[in-house]
Amino acid sequence: MDSSMSPSSSSGSSSRPCPEAMMERLKSQLEVAYAEEFLQNVEKKCYLKCITKPGTSMSGSDSSCISRCVDRYIEATGIVSRALFRNPH
Repeated sequence: MDSSMSPSSSSGSSSRPCPEAMMERLKSQLEVAYAEEFLQNVEKKCYLKCITKPGTSMSGSDSSCISRCVDRYIEATGIVSRALFRNPH
């Protein structure tokens, strides 16, 4: 028996998952998509800004630049996220 056919859901609506479970699944999928997009953006922006001469190794200045760039990007994203998703309470 799969989870959608559990004995506790035999009230006639067993073919539909509960809205709360659907929202949690959607939230998880959005979190993964957001994390992937975030990493792609950081990679693109910081790599293009900091790695001026690609080679087999990074210089100290390239490494420092990437570290600062990622830190700034994380900070900026946090500020924007808090402003957009602030609870109205």
